[in-house]
Amino acid sequence: MKTKKVIITVALTGGFHGKEANPNLPEQPDEIAQAAYDCWKVGAAIAHIHARDKDGKPTAAPEVYREINEKTREKCNIIIANTTGGGPNLTPEQRIRSVEAAPEMASLNMGTMVRTRWGEGTLFLNTRSQIESYAETLKRKGIKPELEVYSHSMMVDVQNLIDKELINKPYYINLVLGMTHQGALPATSKNLLSLIEYLPPESIFNVTAVGPAQVTLTTLSVILGGHVRVGLEDNIYYTKGVLARSNAQMVERAVRIVKELGYEIASPDEARNILDLKT
Repeated sequence: MKTKKVIITVALTGGFHGKEANPNLPEQPDEIAQAAYDCWKVGAAIAHIHARDKDGKPTAAPEVYREINEKTREKCNIIIANTTGGGPNLTPEQRIRSVEAAPEMASLNMGTMVRTRWGEGTLFLNTRSQIESYAETLKRKGIKPELEVYSHSMMVDVQNLIDKELINKPYYINLVLGMTHQGALPATSKNLLSLIEYLPPESIFNVTAVGPAQVTLTTLSVILGGHVRVGLEDNIYYTKGVLARSNAQMVERAVRIVKELGYEIASPDEARNILDLKT
């Protein structure tokens, strides 16, 4: 679904690296809310939220997400999208608790992978029954799922949710490329073009490219009619070897590229209309 209005999502924090990787990465609620506001000011419509505890470790505690969401809403009307991916220290039962903080959107991972960054790896479990249970919870709460697709096989579970009427149109699919997980695809234009061929009718796609391919593939996404995700969760560098100063710096660059390509930036309310969010 090609549109003149491009939605920019900013993934502020993530569930892996912290300030040891980039000291500008926000971890605590005040930092995250301020980063969301700064990104909203320069053009972001959606803030993808991961919470951390006082020690900087990923948490799914609803009270922490609630604090982040409330502080962000006090500052601006950016769409809040809480993760249900959490981090490698969280169980599936813990991860879904982030939606108790009443976001407008939430991520929904569409398949199981193995995180290979630590020794033999750890399981990132997303079984079919779990995906369906998460989708049922989101639908009951009126939260729009962002379907996280890392490879072609995950489109099978997207179709399963459609067939069982567990998600509503338009289907918002985030094509995630470049993760080091076993079961995820490298961030190449060939893989992106191929994944787009498998999108179901009446879907809207967004592109997340982890690492140095972020600018290239998000630009290609816009050209192909999709939307853009940037931020310190996906890439701690602004250019090779140069740490990004902030999430807002990443958003500003994305805005410039989108405008140079002849498109307009969707405001949060315009994004709500495009995605048919319930208000």
